[in-house]
Amino acid sequence: MTVTRRRFIAIAAAAGGLPLLPVGAASAAPQLRVWSGTALGCDATLQIHHPDPAAADRLIAASLAEVRRLEAVMSLYRPDSALSRLNRDGVLDDPPLDLVRVLAESRDYSQLSGGAFDVTVQPLWELYAGHFSRPGASPDGPSAAAIAAATARVGHDGLDIDPARLRFARPGMGVTLNGVGQGYITDRVVELLRAGGVEHALVDMSKTRAIGDHPAGGAWRVGLEDPRAPGVVVERVALPADRAIATAGGYGTLFDAAGRFNHIFEPWSGRTSWRWLSVSVEGATATASNALSNAFSVMPEQATAAIVGARGLVAHFVRPDGTRFVQRA
Repeated sequence: MTVTRRRFIAIAAAAGGLPLLPVGAASAAPQLRVWSGTALGCDATLQIHHPDPAAADRLIAASLAEVRRLEAVMSLYRPDSALSRLNRDGVLDDPPLDLVRVLAESRDYSQLSGGAFDVTVQPLWELYAGHFSRPGASPDGPSAAAIAAATARVGHDGLDIDPARLRFARPGMGVTLNGVGQGYITDRVVELLRAGGVEHALVDMSKTRAIGDHPAGGAWRVGLEDPRAPGVVVERVALPADRAIATAGGYGTLFDAAGRFNHIFEPWSGRTSWRWLSVSVEGATATASNALSNAFSVMPEQATAAIVGARGLVAHFVRPDGTRFVQRA
């Protein structure tokens, strides 16, 4: 089996003491129910401890229905999704509440990070993906003029957010929720499970959040992988009760075979990330951890330290030479 980066934290967490089993399977821990599948095109896992196995299975089914509902709102690959319609038309009247909410939260993280996090980088994604999909494309990437033209259509201040209408201020803009959507969905699933009485769970919709502490006591343990050898655990970290963790790294999606260009962008320059190999952020919500791990990927150490301290975070950085360091509040 090939272990992808998106699947990795779930597997590493299970290896720390929770076996991965299909829903309904017997286990040495009779209160455990585990589902594994995909969400938003990424590997996903639910590990739920519940005194009633049938109730746990119903909660898993409800969680998956919630994921499907949110995919219909946020997917870039479904032409009928609310996000696709906004990108196509430049305006969306009566938008779904969840789309308004995730965009409003994204704007907050854009402001907090000084613009390092920006959901309007979709024109840059389209530029790089289009460039490297053409036969004989320059290995040096898109031209400076093409990057400048795409960057001119990027900017979170060009997205008007109102519960009644979403609108782009400039032609040719576009939104991607790839840097925040999985965290947002993880948080909504956590809300659903808590409302259903779940006290111990690990929810991984590509981004990971704990409900309560580990049922055996103490913190959950999750594995952080080596960005230079995806699938290899280099560190196990404690994830305290009701905290979340997310990892961002350019190595996750590369546009070119040489690995020079990746999917995380500097919104101001149009360059792809280069400062860190990966960044993992532990925070109060998966939405925050998801957005800020992407923001930190293009920010200098001094700037991230201020946010870590202000927001009570833990951030794990891997430098280009493979050395690691941690910032704590």
